[in-house]
Amino acid sequence: MYFAALLARTEDGWEASDTELDDVETLSDLTDLAQEASVDEDTVLVYIEQEDAWFGILRVDGEEDPRIYVSDASAAARSSYGEILLTDELLGREPGAEDEIAALEELVDLDGTEDGDPDEAARPASPAGTAADRQAHPPSHPDTDPDTGTDPDAVPAGPIGELGILADFGISEKDLLTLRTDALTEIADALGAAEVLDAVR
Repeated sequence: MYFAALLARTEDGWEASDTELDDVETLSDLTDLAQEASVDEDTVLVYIEQEDAWFGILRVDGEEDPRIYVSDASAAARSSYGEILLTDELLGREPGAEDEIAALEELVDLDGTEDGDPDEAARPASPAGTAADRQAHPPSHPDTDPDTGTDPDAVPAGPIGELGILADFGISEKDLLTLRTDALTEIADALGAAEVLDAVR
């Protein structure tokens, strides 16, 4: 089960509203949604939660670039809403890396031959080798780094993003890392927005 809420800061405190994400497909869409709710370009927080799995926070301050924190990147990566927050920049990837890999895999078979290679049929089959050979030189995944043995495009487990995203509101990096289930309640308490949040939950 998912829950999403939007908290917008005003001169009189915080305004809360539950948020529908049906029409949100990209980070830009989510950022636009937050900016539309902003009062005099003040801070807006978008909170997204998958129950007992992960939560994410998007912070927008006026026209500044959005700031993001996700409690568990690998869990969020299995969610369509989580993928919105897990940008290439946040994951430390080159922009568009996933699209490039997918395109290459369509053009080139995993054995390294291009589709429709006229010489493919004429090539002799490689000997299977002995069991000892296969054990000494096990096949590797095409995306595995030969030096580290890890997939450079794998999404890491655990928190990712800006740990100090709520530091100026009294939630330190350490405090943020300790939040698990029902994190929104504790965040709202720290912001002084518990009452307005309860009204929309």
